[in-house]
Amino acid sequence: MMRQYELVERVKRYNPAANEALLNRAYVYAMRAHGTQKRASGDPFFAHPLEVAAILTDLRLDDATIVAAVLHDTVEDTAATLDEIRELFSPEIGALVDGLTKLKRLDLVSKQAAQGENFRKLLLAVAADVRVLLVKLADRLHNMRTLGHMPAEKRARIAQETLDIYAPLAGRMGMQELRDELEDLSLRNLKPDVYETITQRLTALSQKSERMVETIEQDLTAKLAAQGIQASVSGRLKKPFSIWSKMERKSVAFEQLSDIFGFRVVVDTLPECYAALGVVHTAWPMVPGRYKDYISTPKQNDYRSIHTTVIGPRSQRVELQIRTQAMDEIAEYGIAAHAHYKEAGGRQEGGMHPRLATESGAYQWLRRTIELLAEGDSPEEFLEHTKLELFQDQVFCFTPKGRLIALPRGATPIDFAYAVHTDVGNTAVGAKINGRIVPLLHELTNGDEVEIARSDGAAPPAAWESLVVTGKARAAIRRATRSAVRRQYAGLGRQILDRAFERAGKSFSEDKLRGALPRLARASTEDVFAAVGRGEMFSGDVVRAVYPDYKDERRAAASSAPQLPVNGAGRLTRSKDQTIRLTLPEGGGAADPNAIPIRGLDGDLPVSFAPNGGAVPGDRIVGILTPGQGVTIYPIQSAALAAFDNEPDRWIDVRWDIEGPATERFPARIALQSINEPGTFAQIAQVIADHDGNIDNISMKRRTQDFTDITIDLSVWDLQHLNAIVAELRGKRAVSRVERVNG
Repeated sequence: MMRQYELVERVKRYNPAANEALLNRAYVYAMRAHGTQKRASGDPFFAHPLEVAAILTDLRLDDATIVAAVLHDTVEDTAATLDEIRELFSPEIGALVDGLTKLKRLDLVSKQAAQGENFRKLLLAVAADVRVLLVKLADRLHNMRTLGHMPAEKRARIAQETLDIYAPLAGRMGMQELRDELEDLSLRNLKPDVYETITQRLTALSQKSERMVETIEQDLTAKLAAQGIQASVSGRLKKPFSIWSKMERKSVAFEQLSDIFGFRVVVDTLPECYAALGVVHTAWPMVPGRYKDYISTPKQNDYRSIHTTVIGPRSQRVELQIRTQAMDEIAEYGIAAHAHYKEAGGRQEGGMHPRLATESGAYQWLRRTIELLAEGDSPEEFLEHTKLELFQDQVFCFTPKGRLIALPRGATPIDFAYAVHTDVGNTAVGAKINGRIVPLLHELTNGDEVEIARSDGAAPPAAWESLVVTGKARAAIRRATRSAVRRQYAGLGRQILDRAFERAGKSFSEDKLRGALPRLARASTEDVFAAVGRGEMFSGDVVRAVYPDYKDERRAAASSAPQLPVNGAGRLTRSKDQTIRLTLPEGGGAADPNAIPIRGLDGDLPVSFAPNGGAVPGDRIVGILTPGQGVTIYPIQSAALAAFDNEPDRWIDVRWDIEGPATERFPARIALQSINEPGTFAQIAQVIADHDGNIDNISMKRRTQDFTDITIDLSVWDLQHLNAIVAELRGKRAVSRVERVNG
């Protein structure tokens, strides 16, 4: 275990002005707080925060971060409190420790919800001060290094979580060295046999190729020096996890991998990067399609380097990375490298270095991820979105004005539109890529110039949510869908209340409704409209809330002589034998013009049709308000209406609102009894096809040796269309009986 003086010495190596008293005070406080606590390995628990602090001293972080690392488990695992930390050390250190403390006392439904909520808290704290993330990653790294003492099940769970979240997060922050170690440790615990096999193969290959690596290093260094370029050239093998993931991704064996060796060329200046590239391509032939310039187009995590692959000595493929010393530092340490840049001056509030705020693409990505927290997603959804973006490689696309947009691989113009702005995504109706019109689901590639066509009246279809790949797009589409559904329910609720107040002979206005909000326990009139439209609140209750002296005659009628309204054209009456009958007024009764107009499934109202038989234009219809589903439309002859005749508040006056030729089909069901002979069903299907009907579903049951019962769900334009089909089917010799089914 690291001694007190050793901790101070490690910090003073890179920061001679370190606050020695602060470091000593933190060491003693944490040691006393953890007392005799032990880790699973049997080592003193206090050794863990000290090792975390040691990892961070290698990154040369400031005193406050080192102290937070020493104290990071005190609030969670001892009797120490945040107030005590703030008082004894500083509010800054208290905030860092708070951001690292899990929400373990939350009563959450599932482990995934708890994981998601803790990840939310971590990223929110990181948004305020990125040093929280650096401590957390160091904490996870040490836990992974000592995971062998845990039970197998817990070991697998922690390793998988590391692979899912923390290793990709380290990569997104540009901390490649830390990411590599986290991934290798995860592989070792999740697939020990695979890890051991790859490690042995790499060791054998390294010994066999040691001379070749030295030759390439020396040869390349000499070629660069001959052109006046002083460079450091180093070769190394790929990491086990990187090799395993490539073998899995491309379904190849170890022997088929041609780029196990990689070489890094570090030069002094940016122009020398391109000069060195010229030397390399002159000396050895380049492998087509294996050149990438991340200097002119950096990755989102600030990574900058030139990548190329050449055919080197012994016809061996050699991967090369060419970069400056500063680029190399950022490539290895990522966001942590910004913490010790000196040329930009002092630190800003919250401990964040000015260079980090203005130049770090990694930090900007992190802030964009935090924006998803404001969208009200569940912890599981947030975790899903974040994982999705952490795992993806990137493609770089441009707006017509030249703005660079980085997206996960597999992204579409829809993702691109939402990356530009949420409003652009919500109103997107088409796209051009490199001047050519393409579908909105076209997969983007590097260098595409994307132009989004918009329409002010457009709204994103709910189906887009399953087709996009970015968390931002999914969250925005889900939010827009919820808003659209809420508007539908609110519109329906408003119409229901208009008619309910009119039926009660009472005047209705939003001002009067606003005065009744406390009695209805709703915050706004819009909430009331949506609740009525969803069926969560009955219109009669709203009328009584606005007019407390109102007596609902329909409620009294329902308990004695039930008479139920049917779109103003008659009454449904239930007799003593439970038979429902329609009574029409004199003259046949036209549809009530004040009834709610129904156009179909594509209208502005949340509408569905009776599940066992449907309804078609031309039917006399009634609407039943179903909580959470809107209005279900039944033909008045449907026997299923008997289930609702004692619930008058759920009955809605509705009417068809279709003029001119029909543009939408409607569901209907017919039942046939056919003769068992070859070609019978072909005759039935031919009749339906000849009449432009559409078969949605069929069920058949053999009644006897000679007859079969057939039930067919159809889509038809209207009642006349349905009757024409039924009439011709009745004329077929193979059909003994056919009738419409009204569930």
